[in-house]
Amino acid sequence: MNFVSTVWALLPPIIAIVFALKTKEVYLSLLLGIVTGTLLLTNFHIVESMNLLFDTVVNCLSKPSNIGILMFLVMLGMIVTLMTKSGGSQAYGKWAKKKMKSSKQSLFSTFVLGVVIFVDDYFNCLTVGSVMREITDEFKVSRAMLAYIIDSTAAPICIIAPISSWAAAVSGYTSGDGFQLFLNTIPFNLYALLTIVMVCYVIKSEFLVGKMRKHELAAKEGDIHFGDDSYQTSEEISYNKNGKMIDLILPVIVLIFSCIVGMIYTGGFFDGKDLITAFSQCEASRGLVYGTFFTIIIVFILYIPRKVVSYNEFVECIPEGFKAMVPSILILVLAWSLGDLVSNQLQAGTFVYNTLQSASISTAILPACLFVVGAGLSFSTGTSWGTFGILIPMATSLFPEGSTMLVISIASILAGAVCGDHISPISDTTIMASAGAQCNHLYHVTTQIPYALIVSSACFIGYLVAGFTQNMLLTLVVSFVSLGLIILGIRIYQKRKY
Repeated sequence: MNFVSTVWALLPPIIAIVFALKTKEVYLSLLLGIVTGTLLLTNFHIVESMNLLFDTVVNCLSKPSNIGILMFLVMLGMIVTLMTKSGGSQAYGKWAKKKMKSSKQSLFSTFVLGVVIFVDDYFNCLTVGSVMREITDEFKVSRAMLAYIIDSTAAPICIIAPISSWAAAVSGYTSGDGFQLFLNTIPFNLYALLTIVMVCYVIKSEFLVGKMRKHELAAKEGDIHFGDDSYQTSEEISYNKNGKMIDLILPVIVLIFSCIVGMIYTGGFFDGKDLITAFSQCEASRGLVYGTFFTIIIVFILYIPRKVVSYNEFVECIPEGFKAMVPSILILVLAWSLGDLVSNQLQAGTFVYNTLQSASISTAILPACLFVVGAGLSFSTGTSWGTFGILIPMATSLFPEGSTMLVISIASILAGAVCGDHISPISDTTIMASAGAQCNHLYHVTTQIPYALIVSSACFIGYLVAGFTQNMLLTLVVSFVSLGLIILGIRIYQKRKY
């Protein structure tokens, strides 16, 4: 029996996600999804299924881009460990505690830093988390809330930033002037815009919904991890009591600068290409590896002569940094393998594409439908970029180049893909946000979903308006008003309940 390009192709991610949410255990849930996928592909032949499982994992690990991400993770873990051992993180935390007077200020600083680091979502999640964890801990902010702020200022910022790895990817999926088309989608990218507004509102008004309320209340009592002992019982890293803020700030500045330079270098900027072209053609993972490697050299020069850390301590940070990233690396490898099985081998995207092509859908409601389909596909496969590659060509074939409906349709695909990626337990960006905040991955997912659903509901209404009117201003007004009304309704319900 052939399961490829059929509804059965969606079974592996559904099993993985359901089991993960039910059991609160992500490793075996992902593995179960992978095994289900290999069994479908081999018609339930056990030996062939195990061979396919092995080949799939090896192929995912052998991809240069994936190897680059893993190298980036390990080296970033080393840099974070070094910054902690130097005492720079603690010095910055003490300074910030004096300057910041509340948890709101610490969270707003997290948001601002996330906006500043807009070039790549992986880089954003891990860097913001490493810098801000100790500061938010000082103000008793739950790791779940920190992970939400980090995740909501990673992909949503990158997808509307003209100079980012995401802009480069989207431009590559379109025909003609892809970059100009990407710029035109920004005002219609409702999920990104409304998520940014939601984050600011959550910080300012302490808007707590779902399980986030429990996490925040527990954090105020000192339990920032709320029942998750995996981080609390980890071995504490000794650090230099005389560390200075420069030992944190300079490495972070160098890291940001060198990663940007590394990305445009791989895109040919120093060979004469302009900045936009260099970003659109860059190898993001390779550029991030170059940037982190250069940062390690600078950290060595900054720390060793000043005896901030000894040579032996510097060397010890290599395995310590690797060990800190092992949970994230394991989840990533399993998520990549599941995504490859679902997207490339079982071809779930082809099934969705064919279903949409055969459906008689009114042009006016197509943007809203594409938003829902994009969210569902991205949630199931754990990849927003893969969703771009599947749905954007369909939109370009339906509408003429330069038309407003083409812009709105592609914007709805981008928004839906980011939405699904934002809440999927098997999304690499979500995994990175959990790693950056050092938050239990499934706690992060379950506390983030209610906020994402609130925003996506307003987006759906907005795309209905966009499809019927093709008016940017009216679409934005209706979307923001819808978001406000939904929040107001929840506030009234909470007031009665609590």
